Amino acid sequence: MLVNIGKENSVAKHFLNELRNKETQNNRQLFRINLYRLGQIMAYELSKRLTYIDTQIQTPLANHPSHHLKESPVLITILRAGLPYFEGLLDFFPESDAGFIGAYRVESKEIEIKLDYLATNNLDDKTVCLIDPMLATGKSIIRSIELLKKNGTPKHWHIVSLLAAPEGITYIENHLKKDYTLWTFAVEQKLNQHAYIIPGLGDAGDLSFGEKI
Repeated sequence: MLVNIGKENSVAKHFLNELRNKETQNNRQLFRINLYRLGQIMAYELSKRLTYIDTQIQTPLANHPSHHLKESPVLITILRAGLPYFEGLLDFFPESDAGFIGAYRVESKEIEIKLDYLATNNLDDKTVCLIDPMLATGKSIIRSIELLKKNGTPKHWHIVSLLAAPEGITYIENHLKKDYTLWTFAVEQKLNQHAYIIPGLGDAGDLSFGEKI
């Protein structure tokens, strides 16, 4: 299931436009702040799909029936571009367990994904948010999920992107038949010959933390 928050106008589009714009994206601090803000907005939207239980709140004047979150989702981010985005979600789910994956693409005739670091808790019967701002080919997401399943089988995957290419969406649909929701702020035009998202915004990791060697 695909949820495209960008179909409706909101302040999220303002923050996303600043991420895309060459005139503003060179401000590294602003770039990270906007990723963080969008992470918070995404957390709010995603929270509407989580499970709540009945509760009673005693205010200074009366007993008030309400609801509270049954269980915080596990938040797992793919390093390094995902860190500011992840922090925005973590602010809204401060009691969540957190996990981290080191993944990178290897340029060859076909895009290969290498994973060399994984740290998570037990994921059995958990709701898991897998956070990666740029959904390009979808291979890093699927490769990460295959690896994460060694730590348990979640009851539902929330794949949390910022931008999603149609090719990546299709790749995930073909490899995950059920028990997942894909979240994004924009479905992009396509991937170019180098598997970069068009129009995209560039390399989110480099723009957040500096160019890597």
